[in-house]
Amino acid sequence: MPRGYFITFEGLDGSGKTTQLRRLATTLEAEGHGVVTLRQPGGTALGDRIRSVLLDSKSEAALGPIAPAAEMALMFADRAQSIAEVILPALSDGKIVLCDRYTDSSEAYQGGGRELGSERILAMHAATCDNLQPDLTLLLLPPLESSLHRARRRNSRHIQQHGTDENRFEREGRLFYERIYKKYEEIALREPHRIVPIRDEAPIEEIEDCIRKIVSTRLANRTS
Repeated sequence: MPRGYFITFEGLDGSGKTTQLRRLATTLEAEGHGVVTLRQPGGTALGDRIRSVLLDSKSEAALGPIAPAAEMALMFADRAQSIAEVILPALSDGKIVLCDRYTDSSEAYQGGGRELGSERILAMHAATCDNLQPDLTLLLLPPLESSLHRARRRNSRHIQQHGTDENRFEREGRLFYERIYKKYEEIALREPHRIVPIRDEAPIEEIEDCIRKIVSTRLANRTS
């Protein structure tokens, strides 16, 4: 059976990546493709526990400050588990894997935002992920202010509906997010063959159509 296809969605929280991943999954399934979706951190039993530590704003009140290197290590522990448990089996079955965040997020958030540097993140990726790279990365980069506004509004709704929050990163200041945004731009310039930046502040349907065309072309080129 031919190997499947690995697509990741990247960008700041509030960039619209999760919405677009779900819409693409619906389109691909309607076209007859086998599709597996997951998010990082999370998506496995171990990953969901790691997610609750890393993203909940109450974590540091209970555990104390999480060191940047510990944060990075936990992200990669989650990633290694999802590769072994979800991603590689799905690719072996010939499925399309859609993943909400992957190592580019660690390079942007921990490498850029936490200032650990790209070299350290990429070394961790080689050590824990066997350098498994996506076939395609869709990087949503609308203006910084609009992403942050949407992310904080979304987290407020989540708290009201579920009583829990995933607001730990959103509490950081603007300089933190400026470093993340800059690092994402650096990664896109470094790997133009893999990463397609989508910078438009356009309606959801227009972004969806753009993504659908990109993915359709890539899949067609793969089969040809």
